[in-house]
Amino acid sequence: MPATAQAADSPLYRLVDTAAQRLATADPVAASKWLTGGSITDTQRANQVLDSVAADASAHGIDANYVRRVFTDQIGATEGIEYSRFAQWKFDPAGAPTTAPDLSASRTEIDGYNKTMVNEIAQQWNSLHAPTCRVELQQATDAVAAGRHLDPLYRQALESATRSYC
Repeated sequence: MPATAQAADSPLYRLVDTAAQRLATADPVAASKWLTGGSITDTQRANQVLDSVAADASAHGIDANYVRRVFTDQIGATEGIEYSRFAQWKFDPAGAPTTAPDLSASRTEIDGYNKTMVNEIAQQWNSLHAPTCRVELQQATDAVAAGRHLDPLYRQALESATRSYC
């Protein structure tokens, strides 16, 4: 069986893949914020997300503080992509977006990914706290990065978003 197929069977694959999908929302969110003059860092929204995922964690009977740490990393990685896009557009205004989806649509999508991620954390709790976690996480990350053809920025963001998993 090829290494990527084996990694796709990893217990952490779906969690890491959902984290990558959530990161992919950074581009449309950045475009929306660029066009509206919005701030990348939105403490109120971040706190809403963290409170929501902590409540979901408690409902699943898992450590809410652990889930907060995981999502704090995820939010930070997403903001990192957004800052990178703003920098690109500042250097090359002709490459800046002229249209963007409504921010509320992206946030609805993000909220769905958050639910899936908390569910996966609950289902994979033992794997996330096992001695094999780092190896399984790296295999899943490599498989997701290859399967989704992540560029270096998104690969770095995915590594950052998942750094507190194990």
